[in-house]
Amino acid sequence: MSEQKPTEHTDTPKTARTAPSMASMAAAIHAAPMRAPQKPARASQTSGEKPGDDSTAEPSSKRRNAHKNSSRKNNASRSKTPQKREHRKNHRDRAEQRPYNPLIPAVITYPEELPVSERREDIKAAIRDHQVIIVAGETGSGKTTQLPKMCLELGLAEKGMIGHTQPRRLAARSVAERIAEELGQKIGETVGYQVRFTSEVGENSAIKLMTDGILLAEIQHDKLLRKYSTLIIDEAHERSLNIDFILGYLKRILPQRPDLKVIITSATIDPERFARHFAPSFVPGKGVVDDSLSDEERELAEQILPDDAPPIIEVSGRTYPVEIRYRPLDGDDYADEDEGDEDRDPTDGILAAVEELSKEAPGDILIFFSGEREIRDAHDALESLVAKSPRMNYEVLPLYARLSLAEQHRVFTPGSRPRIVLATNVAETSLTVPGIKYVIDTGTARISRYSARTKVQRLPIERISQASANQRSGRCGRVSDGIAIRLYSEDDFASRSEFTDPEILRTNLAAVILQMIAIGVVREPGDIARFPFVQPPASRAINDGVNLLRELGALSEKPARTDKRGEASSCYLDADRYGACNECVPGRSALGAHDY
Repeated sequence: MSEQKPTEHTDTPKTARTAPSMASMAAAIHAAPMRAPQKPARASQTSGEKPGDDSTAEPSSKRRNAHKNSSRKNNASRSKTPQKREHRKNHRDRAEQRPYNPLIPAVITYPEELPVSERREDIKAAIRDHQVIIVAGETGSGKTTQLPKMCLELGLAEKGMIGHTQPRRLAARSVAERIAEELGQKIGETVGYQVRFTSEVGENSAIKLMTDGILLAEIQHDKLLRKYSTLIIDEAHERSLNIDFILGYLKRILPQRPDLKVIITSATIDPERFARHFAPSFVPGKGVVDDSLSDEERELAEQILPDDAPPIIEVSGRTYPVEIRYRPLDGDDYADEDEGDEDRDPTDGILAAVEELSKEAPGDILIFFSGEREIRDAHDALESLVAKSPRMNYEVLPLYARLSLAEQHRVFTPGSRPRIVLATNVAETSLTVPGIKYVIDTGTARISRYSARTKVQRLPIERISQASANQRSGRCGRVSDGIAIRLYSEDDFASRSEFTDPEILRTNLAAVILQMIAIGVVREPGDIARFPFVQPPASRAINDGVNLLRELGALSEKPARTDKRGEASSCYLDADRYGACNECVPGRSALGAHDY
C-alpha cells in the first residue's frame, strides 16, 4: 500500500470530518497498489533491475538476513546445549536465590507455666551439641511453640530459615499465630506460614510453619534444603506417609549437610524408634551393621539404642491428675429399663456423659469424633439438650479442618460461658484447645486402609489404639484435676493395639512411588526397597503400587529418567493446555491428592 505521511497539526481551522462508509473503504482497498510477488522481486534484484516500489525488496533482504541469523543462533544454541545441561546439573542442588534478612526479636520470653520452659537450657545445649535430637513429651507441654524460639535464641536463624512442619493446615496456621503472638508481632514478620494455596511468609521471616507436603514440594527445587539451617519435624509419632518419607530423606542427606540441625518432636509414643533411625550405625531394613556380631548379638543390639543414637529429651506434660471413667455403650451405667440389652446410639451416650459432667465443677468439655458428619449430628443434639436445660449454660463449638478462620478462632478464644468443643482427631495431638477440664472419648476414628485383595483404598471407622486413647485423655488436666469418660469398657481398652499402624504399612504406595520418582530420589521402582524408611513397607505393597502406575501409564517398564521427572505427577497442571482435563482428572484423583 502507498506510504502515508503523518498529518501536520496547524492552527488553521479544521473542517468537519465524517466517518468513512463501507463503500469508500472498499474502493480504497481496491485502488491500493498490490505487493509484488516474492520470487519476481528476488529475480529483479539479482539482475540489477529495480522494482517499482523499493519497499518490497528491502523487507525481503531483511527476511533473508534474519533467516541466516536465526540459523546461526540455532546452531550456536545446539552447541551450547550440553554446557547448559551441565550448568543445570551443577546447580541442581542449590536453593532458589532470594535475599534473606531475618527479623530476630531482641527479647524472647518463655511462659513459665509450660513444662518445656523448665527444660529449655537442657534442650538448647542438646541442639547446640548434636545434629539431631528427639524431644518427646505429652501433648500440651509446649514443645511445638517454644522450640522455634529456642532456635532463634541460639542464633540458628542467622544461618538460614527455621522450618517447622505440621501434618495439617489448621495446625500450621494456628501454631504460627500463637508463636507470633508470643513474640508480640503479626504474621509475616518473624513468623510466617505456608499451606496449600496460601503463603504468609514475609521477606524477613525467620520461622516458617508449613505442612509436610510443602516441604516435599520444595525438595524438587532444593535437593539439600540449603535454605534451612534448622528443620523441626513435629508430630512425628503420627507416622503419616509424608512424615516417614521426610525422615528417610533427611537421614540420606544429613551427611551432605553437616550444618543442618534436625529436631524430631513426638508424643511419648515409641521415641526410641526415631533415635535408632537416625543413628549412623543403624541401617533401616537391615538393623545394626556390624559384621563382628553374631545373629543373636545383633538381635539384642537392635533392641537397645546404639551408642551413636541422637539424645532423647523427655518433657512432662500433664500437671494435674486425670480420673478415667469407663461408660460403655452396651453397659448399664446409663441404660433405661425399656432399652434392655440393646446397644445405645453413640449420640445418646455422649448426651448422658455431658449430663454427668455438668454435675461436676464448671469447666470446658472436649469430645472426640470420627468425622465431620458425626460432629454435625452431635452438634444438633447438644444444642437441643442445652436449650431444654437452663442449668447447662454451654456454648457448643465444632472444630475440624474445613471450618472458616473465624469459626476456628472461636475455639481458641475462651468466652464467658463454659464450652463444649466437638473435634476430630485434629485436637488429639496437633492442637491444644485451651481451658479443657473434661474429655469424652468415643473411641473411634477414620483410618485409611488399602485392601490388597480388592485393590481399593478405604476410609473405615475403626477403634483407636491405646496410645491414641491416652493422648485423648491427656488433653484434660491442664488447668485443674480432670475427668476423661471413655464410651467403651476397660476390657475393650486392654484388647486394643498398643500403637496405630504407620500409614505406609496400611495404604497404597502408588502416590508415594510416583512422587519419589518425580522428585528424583529414586530412578526405578527397585530403588524404593533401599530407601531408608523408618519402617520399610512390604515388597508386595511396593509391587502393587508399581503395577497400578503401569496400568495408568504413569510409569514405563524402563527406568525413570531424572531429566523428565515430574511429568506424570504434575500432569493435571498441564491438562488444560493440552485439552485433556476430563481424561486427566479421574486418573490423578485415583492416585490420591494429598492435603498439602
